[in-house]
Amino acid sequence: MNRQLALLLPLTFGIFGTAASERRDTVSLNELVVTAPLKSNPELIPLNVTQVTETEIEQSGETSLLPVLVAKVPGLFVTERGFAGYGVSGGSAGTVNIRGVGQGNKVLFMIDGQPQWAGVFGHSLSDTYVANGVERVEVVKGPSSLLYGSNAMGGSINLVTRTQKQDGLTGRARAMFGSFSTQNFALSSGYKKGKFSATLSGQLDRSNGNRAGSEFWLANEFAQLKYAASNNWSVAGMLDMTQSHANNPGTIQDPLENMWTDIFRGTGGIYVKNQYEKCDGGVQGYINWGTHEVDDGNTPGTDPNDYLFHSTDYNMGLTLYESLYLWTSNTLSAGVDFQHWGGHVWNTDKVDPSVRSSESKHHVNEVAGYVMMQQGFFSDVLNVNGGVRLQHGSTYGNVWVPQAGLIVKPGHASQIKASFSKGFRSPNIRELYLYPPANPDLKPEYMLNYEISYRQHFLDYNLMLGAAIFYIDGKNMIQTVRVDGRPRNVNTGKFHNKGFEIEGAYHILPNLQASASWSYLHTDSDNLYSPKNKLNAELTYSPGNFSFTLEEMSIWSMKNGNPDGSKENYSLLNLRAAYTLGASVPVTLSVKVDNITNKKYEIIYGCPMPGTTIMGGVEFKF
Repeated sequence: MNRQLALLLPLTFGIFGTAASERRDTVSLNELVVTAPLKSNPELIPLNVTQVTETEIEQSGETSLLPVLVAKVPGLFVTERGFAGYGVSGGSAGTVNIRGVGQGNKVLFMIDGQPQWAGVFGHSLSDTYVANGVERVEVVKGPSSLLYGSNAMGGSINLVTRTQKQDGLTGRARAMFGSFSTQNFALSSGYKKGKFSATLSGQLDRSNGNRAGSEFWLANEFAQLKYAASNNWSVAGMLDMTQSHANNPGTIQDPLENMWTDIFRGTGGIYVKNQYEKCDGGVQGYINWGTHEVDDGNTPGTDPNDYLFHSTDYNMGLTLYESLYLWTSNTLSAGVDFQHWGGHVWNTDKVDPSVRSSESKHHVNEVAGYVMMQQGFFSDVLNVNGGVRLQHGSTYGNVWVPQAGLIVKPGHASQIKASFSKGFRSPNIRELYLYPPANPDLKPEYMLNYEISYRQHFLDYNLMLGAAIFYIDGKNMIQTVRVDGRPRNVNTGKFHNKGFEIEGAYHILPNLQASASWSYLHTDSDNLYSPKNKLNAELTYSPGNFSFTLEEMSIWSMKNGNPDGSKENYSLLNLRAAYTLGASVPVTLSVKVDNITNKKYEIIYGCPMPGTTIMGGVEFKF
């Protein structure tokens, strides 16, 4: 099988017309396609992998990627506190849970394989994951620590940026306007000539929010250069920057005034790739950095704070990886990773900013090596996979990460996966060194994941049915307890999650398709924002130049922090409609209406979500 094609094949239960798309994407072995670096062929991963495509992202009408993932990925859920913006610091939202695992940065976000999280507090940066310029999103449900190390404990989400594939200059521009004086603007372009390609994109979002005091704006800029030096070698570099300001009015029960956050985040990286008949791989260097300024706000009727909180952080590293194809149906992947992360926090006086207090600066080093092998038997009807990672951290010592699994293809249109894997999360700077509960002797959290999944296609790949069942055993969770009368972070927590996911997709007619998924989660821990039941359904009808999509999402039995212990239940109905003027006039008019039934609900207790909202816009392609 063409290995370049294998790198591009989607392993998803919810994509229609898979067989046809695979045939269109086939390329010859002697043509090196410059793509984002992948440490391993996705087909080697025995875990459940879902890909959200560029078309699905565009049709959603969303400027943030997180709502798209909630709608497309079974078992994944994201917290929201209002109409626009997730924020950072106290009262922030944007926590991503996969199968009930995610709080405390247990799901790793990456952009083109580069880890994205704040070096001091360890959290992901939800507002920076924008839709503009993204070609696809690859979601691994289950531990990805074998390949990516810490923070991939519950899964990984890799944002693969858009690559210019056709010669010449192309681009698109979009403007949308709607509820709460919201304005969204996006512009992207690409250029390719011979072996050189470049992409540029920018995005600007503004909104007053659905509550007084929840104003938000965000700007994002992205640039990427790629050069295929030969049929076997390529080099690329990228720079991604985001600036945002988010106001937070607090909760209805505990309102705040003057609570805001300003952030600047940057990501830069360069990689060199090789591809030969018997091997492929590369080397990648990256840095992710940021500055945050926060006013913690005040209760109405009281004096504002006399200080501002500041932090700077960084997360940089180098990774080398290579896959060898030693004999028929065999792949051996190995790599070495080095990561250096940390930051600096302090307060400044509002009257005299030169006066600092509560100042602290720390860093952590991690180095790891891993190896993974897959061997196919009986003409690849059976593939056996196994690997191990050894990671050393300057604060916690050594961690072993094993993974094993198998993939069985009983027929040309069916697949069974079974796996055992371990994931872990290193303690962050805050847990180790900052504030009274800090404990420099903390060890990593970890979990063991057991999973079986099945996928079957019918009717010449027009109908797909799939199911997965999993069991998760979490240990060494970092919790704050009283030790000698004082709060202290210790590795004392544990949890057990188990559940299943069922999904299906049916290409009923050339212009009519439907999909649905149901995920069930049972946990013995007091997890917030992890729905026991999550149902997604979608119906798309595309007559001529029109396109209509009706979406439904239902959430049952989700703890949202209500002090009385009650659980949140709600159902949302959304509509997307678009009209393209024609091939000669590449202009598309669109409208999206969310929460058509005006349902009242709170994902985070005390933060009411908006009722019916409307956004409309126009997109021009050239």
